[in-house]
Amino acid sequence: MPRREKLNAAAPWIALRSTPGDWKAADPVLLGSMLTQLHLIRAFEESVLELAGEGLVHGPAHSSIGQEGGAVGSVIGLRPSDQVNGSHRGHHQFLAKTLSYLAPTLDPTADFALPLEAMLHRSLAEILGLEPGFGHGRGGSMHLRWIEAGALGTNAIVGGGVPLAAGAAMAHKLAGTGDIAVTYFGDGAINIGSTLETMNLAAAWSLPLLFVVENNLYAVATHVDEAARETRLSGRGPGFGIPAWRVDGMDPLAVHLATQEAVALLRAGRGPALIELEVYRYFHQNGPLPGSAFGYRSKEEEAAWRGRDPLARVGTEMTALGLIDDSAVGDLRERCVSLMKDIAGRLLEPDGNRRRIRPDLWPDTAFVDIGLRGELPGLPKGGPPAGPVIERKFVDAIADVLHRRLQTDPSLVIMGEDIHRLKGGTNGATRGLAAAFPDRVLGTPISENAFTGLAGGLAMDGRYRPIVEFMYPDFMWVAADQVFNQIGKARHMFGGTTDVPLILRSKIAMGTGYGSQHSLDPAGVFATSPGWRIVAPSTPRDYIGLMNAALKGSDPVLVIEHVDLYQMNGMIPAEDLDYTIPLGQALIVRAGRDLTILTYSAMVHRSVEAVEALGVDAEIVDLRTLDRASLDWETIGASVRKTHNVLIVEQGARGTSYGAMLADELHRRLFDWLDQPVQRVHGREASPTISKVLERAAYAGREEVMAGIAQVMAERGTPLAGAAA
Repeated sequence: MPRREKLNAAAPWIALRSTPGDWKAADPVLLGSMLTQLHLIRAFEESVLELAGEGLVHGPAHSSIGQEGGAVGSVIGLRPSDQVNGSHRGHHQFLAKTLSYLAPTLDPTADFALPLEAMLHRSLAEILGLEPGFGHGRGGSMHLRWIEAGALGTNAIVGGGVPLAAGAAMAHKLAGTGDIAVTYFGDGAINIGSTLETMNLAAAWSLPLLFVVENNLYAVATHVDEAARETRLSGRGPGFGIPAWRVDGMDPLAVHLATQEAVALLRAGRGPALIELEVYRYFHQNGPLPGSAFGYRSKEEEAAWRGRDPLARVGTEMTALGLIDDSAVGDLRERCVSLMKDIAGRLLEPDGNRRRIRPDLWPDTAFVDIGLRGELPGLPKGGPPAGPVIERKFVDAIADVLHRRLQTDPSLVIMGEDIHRLKGGTNGATRGLAAAFPDRVLGTPISENAFTGLAGGLAMDGRYRPIVEFMYPDFMWVAADQVFNQIGKARHMFGGTTDVPLILRSKIAMGTGYGSQHSLDPAGVFATSPGWRIVAPSTPRDYIGLMNAALKGSDPVLVIEHVDLYQMNGMIPAEDLDYTIPLGQALIVRAGRDLTILTYSAMVHRSVEAVEALGVDAEIVDLRTLDRASLDWETIGASVRKTHNVLIVEQGARGTSYGAMLADELHRRLFDWLDQPVQRVHGREASPTISKVLERAAYAGREEVMAGIAQVMAERGTPLAGAAA
């Protein structure tokens, strides 16, 4: 018979309930503040549902009515400098944090201060999509952010905000402030990869991050026992070595007590921690009807939970302790409802027998694209300085400039899989960095969604600038939510004021035999994603200058490397690794009059080889920066007006082609200067596969460039002599 030994989790798992003694011992000011916050949030949410019922909320209205106790109880003891984020159902958490920020204590019998009224006005305006809102109406109900108050932003992607909160926690840890981050999510999100990846990463790095799962039993209409065998969701914590509490979320004091215990661990450097709140949303996933109206809950179940209302619980306990009476509680309720009616009235006007949004409060439609990206830093045109040069491999130049930037900028943090091992990661691009900067060169678990989102949150914090390495760009699909929905959209989504200074490095690996899932050229995909800038250097010299420029900006930048370039030698300044090459400045690699070739990265060299082999008088333009906002139309336009003939050269697959976007822009901008339509060289429709011959057939190289040049010259009526041969 095998010998068995019972194992215990490395972290405690606790169920916590308040007692009459806890209520008696509680600070009356704390209880009064709780009661006031609860009633303000309830009245706010009722106002939102009323407006939604009138058709005045464009989009969803995810009510938090019934769940206010968990938000108020967990937030009310935090510092103003602590930070929170939440999910699509996050009004109560946002309001609890902003109320606590503006008024750390609230007297339930006192008048409301003007700053509170102003915040509620801005919050309701944002939910209605109006200019006075925190994001000028862009965020709406699901994207509420007020960074000054420590509200990092609610999130429409289930579980999407969890990695971002880890970034905020990382910033607090690096800064040594003792502050913490709290991330709220629901029972649906706790089974999502980004949440579980982040739990593991936060535990591995001991981040001061509090995971708060609001278990309201239903992910839309799916009951928690249909989605998980272990429905005590706090049990996820010990599996990652994270201490966990299970608490009655309808009891705000119990939530507060559990939060205080968890926060004490985090401030002592023993984080993260997890709290499960047993709560209940009184209404359906979205809108003013109860869940029973849709058949997935019974009226009896809803009535039982309403009997545990957190507002009634606090009011009853305070009344029993002689801290307030029923009349004062009723008066508080009436004043909160009246305040919200007044605030809503300022945003609306009569429209016959109905109400409508005041037309002067809508955002100006000219604002639609403003704030997609930040302004590029003012950098001198040109490139490397004059002076002595040395020959350096491309991959060594990467390590050189990263080392230099880590030396001069203490805000830089580099992270990625295996970058601290193997003498500089899988390609040597981070050689020597981990030994020199062990606390800022971080090898991550295999969890692209988590560490990319963490980097995004770290960047948005503003104190640190992360550089992330994706071993292969295809892995962006694993982290697509964080890359595109979160990092790429953050600035615009929150009103155009949120900087996201992040660098994402990755490599094109066509020709290495790594197959369909490791061989993508990401330029075309990223070019279609708002918010990202794209850099594709073709020489060691350009890599240094463009990386330095990218690190001076306030936007996320994809830096594309190519395996064909890593071992290529080039000249760089011998004594200056600080020069910049501004984003948006293309380079004429070779002058010519008969054809303009627009290309980037390793295909610059393939194009030079093809032109020299054919003897065509072509002008080769190294685009260097590829995003729509950074294209150098001055250089491109001058070349096209000279040659009247354009060939775009890229290596990757036709379906994810960068050239498709570029050709469209060229036709729109320079159509009158073209003798014929823009031609393109690109790979085949399929991604490169493992077979050596099939892989080579799938992507474009020198031979395909030569064929493309011959075709574009022939179709203009000037065929190249001997080109067919």
